[in-house]
Amino acid sequence: MSRIGKKPVELPKGVTAEIKGQTIEVKGPKGTRHFTATDDVDLVLEDGSVAVKPRGTSKRARQQWGMTRSMIENLTVGVSTGFKKELEIQGVGYRATMQGKDLKLALGYSHDVIFAVPEGVTVSSPKQTEIVVEGIDQQLVGQVAANIREWRKPEPYKGKGIRYKGEFVFRKEGKKK
Repeated sequence: MSRIGKKPVELPKGVTAEIKGQTIEVKGPKGTRHFTATDDVDLVLEDGSVAVKPRGTSKRARQQWGMTRSMIENLTVGVSTGFKKELEIQGVGYRATMQGKDLKLALGYSHDVIFAVPEGVTVSSPKQTEIVVEGIDQQLVGQVAANIREWRKPEPYKGKGIRYKGEFVFRKEGKKK
């Protein structure tokens, strides 16, 4: 039995769900998202919540049961409150600024890095050393944050680079004489 799959997904106020076959469409104040489930599960809309039930007892049906429920919950959270990743920049001269819709990063290279923000997410830089990535798609928000971080990962000696807010960077001791 899937502990995750057994729980129904409660729909918050202002969020509606519509099921057509194996596709569920969730609408909320922040937008609309949809997800197509596999044929191993059934989707049922019950008074203000969505329940996922497996079709049979095969291993694949049980795997899809919990995963489908988690995906539907992510859809409801995305359209109601949205997802957010915060990044910090550490290092002398390292900074980020918004230039129209693009993010301009000064990361110690001979040139500034211009990061084109994809459709579906909003990137802002409230301070020169902070970057905030927001959107309704959890996967896209995480991927954009990872792509920004990829330009200059935190290094272990001085800790310089782009890191997630609250991320611990293991520090190494330098050379000794």
